[in-house]
Amino acid sequence: MIKEAMLYEKLSEGQVRCGLCAHRCTVKPGKRGLCGVRENKEGVLYSLVYGTLIAENIDPIEKKPLFHVHPASISYSIATVGCNFSCDFCQNHDISQMPRTSRMITGNDFLPAEIVARAKKSGSKTIAYTYTEPTIYFELAYDTAKIAVENGLINVFVTNGFMTTEAIETIAPYLSAANVDLKSFRDEFYKRRCGAKLNPVLESLKKMKEKGIWVEITTLLIPTLNDSDEELKDIARFIAGIGREIPWHISRFHPQFKMQNMPATPVASLHRAVEIGKQAGLKYVYSGNVPGDEGENTYCSNCGNLLIERYGFRITNLNLQGNKCLKCGTELDGIF
Repeated sequence: MIKEAMLYEKLSEGQVRCGLCAHRCTVKPGKRGLCGVRENKEGVLYSLVYGTLIAENIDPIEKKPLFHVHPASISYSIATVGCNFSCDFCQNHDISQMPRTSRMITGNDFLPAEIVARAKKSGSKTIAYTYTEPTIYFELAYDTAKIAVENGLINVFVTNGFMTTEAIETIAPYLSAANVDLKSFRDEFYKRRCGAKLNPVLESLKKMKEKGIWVEITTLLIPTLNDSDEELKDIARFIAGIGREIPWHISRFHPQFKMQNMPATPVASLHRAVEIGKQAGLKYVYSGNVPGDEGENTYCSNCGNLLIERYGFRITNLNLQGNKCLKCGTELDGIF
């Protein structure tokens, strides 16, 4: 299915400029944007993936990872092909890069109302727009999100954060939470490893916080590339400057895609990064991709009591009354 795109402007000579992500592609007639899923057809920009799902799964919300959004619930998770990044370490490169490498658009067709109905039937509390990049299938996400809210579901993005202010303001009334990848705090890393830039991601994080969207941040720690103490301190200070209550997930890298020769992240590096986050004043810092690690757990920011014990994506112990610590009554930040 295709649908006329949102947030674009018509230019001279049949060209259009997309306003969804920070690339702001100028697209000539018959051509596509960098994401590979938005095409200029005779001066009109179309989404080529409207309703065409390449992935549809029921996941633990912890897999997103969103540790502070209805813990232990399930999330109806969807994606289309395509992405506006070209990360060397992408774990879903087979679907995210498909439109770039082969120009192929594939998947099963679902209308937004059908997606919401399937989400409700699954018992999910949330619909997660994930796996690839929800910005590039914005029209589908937007139409689905509106219907989801009407049906008592909440919407969450798992995103690289490379979206425009206009896109955030458009989706904000229907978007409750987002996990944003902050892949590095160096522009050179974004340019060389992702085909993007750092600053738009930082601005998106600030804007989401301003709009009342619950934000959690994930950094994939890659040995020698983004794991120096200096860079980790820069990230931690930035997050603390937006909000000390923002959870920071520091995930272990495993060789992927174009980075098969890189070593996996030492667990000791994760623990060092977690400590840096805590020293910066962050209330919730997690180590990821190490099932059974103590850094997966949530502790009370006031008394240190164990609130949520995890093993991977599974919660093994929940010590909360609503969202309050059973020991001291301090509220756990998030959506409950």
